[in-house]
Amino acid sequence: MRFPVCLPGCSRPGSQKAGQREKIKHAELETEHSDSMATLDQDWECGAICPGDGGHDEDVCESLSLLQINTGWDSPKDLPVGCEMWSSRNVLRKQRHWERTVTAKKNKRKQERERRKAKHGEDKGSAEQHSKRVLKAITRERLLEAKECGPRLCVDLSMTRHMSRKEVSRLAAQIRRLYGSNKKAEKPFWICLTGFVPGSLVYDECFRMNDGFSNYLMDTTQESYLDLFPLETIVFLTPDSENVLQDVDSSKVYILGGLVDESIRKKLTLRKAQEHSLQTARLPIREYMVKNVNEKNYHSEILAINQVFDALSTYYETKSWPEALKAGVPLGKGYILPDADK
Repeated sequence: MRFPVCLPGCSRPGSQKAGQREKIKHAELETEHSDSMATLDQDWECGAICPGDGGHDEDVCESLSLLQINTGWDSPKDLPVGCEMWSSRNVLRKQRHWERTVTAKKNKRKQERERRKAKHGEDKGSAEQHSKRVLKAITRERLLEAKECGPRLCVDLSMTRHMSRKEVSRLAAQIRRLYGSNKKAEKPFWICLTGFVPGSLVYDECFRMNDGFSNYLMDTTQESYLDLFPLETIVFLTPDSENVLQDVDSSKVYILGGLVDESIRKKLTLRKAQEHSLQTARLPIREYMVKNVNEKNYHSEILAINQVFDALSTYYETKSWPEALKAGVPLGKGYILPDADK
């Protein structure tokens, strides 16, 4: 029996027919794919694929991207403008809402700018405006002038050993507020911290809680106020004193006990002043204010050191105790001016 010999470059009759069938099948598939693409293009052009029919722009673009058809649009926002068929009603509604929101915000910002501009014009008309550098120089000059001829306020920090860490932190915050009020005052005091020992708790808390504390324009010393000032010039301010402060004398040195006492140790500052036979005084709260009815029936004349200073500073400028007490005594203390409820 002879077997057919296949030479290079030739093929068997059966394999030739199989190859022809594969070519024909591949051509038919390409024809079907071309027809489907043509139909899809025709449907797109005539509006057959329309978001208004329940679809969404995102679905259309995603379908086209899956078919690898380059429409030239990266997102629904890039679709042609001016034709309702390209955007769903929901998209148009959101776009209009966004435009209204942006417009409202622009109008609000414009009104705020006009309000600030008007306020700035009023301030400019009422007082001469200065730069921050000039204002800082003016404040420094006032404080140094007070050091020469103004009244002195001394905060005695020797009693901090009676206080907890929390109370010392509150005292450091009060010192910051006191200094801030003094900087703003037209007629400032000269401030002095005595018993201010480096390494002590109050020393560390003042530097920790108060930015720029080392630049404060005031005196700080480890010494006692008893060693710094003549005893006859010292007036120890304490709420337990029987003497009423009548006036603020620039030749006097007013001592405030640096004490935040949550447990309320009564007459602690008074006893310390009496030990050295010092003159004492209290703010005229009882003389100018009345007790206000409150739920807790709470009334107290014990003020924080910055509140006492606010009263002294206001009186030194206005010479009015009602104005001074209004500035220094908060409503929470249970005292108000007689005409405050009218």
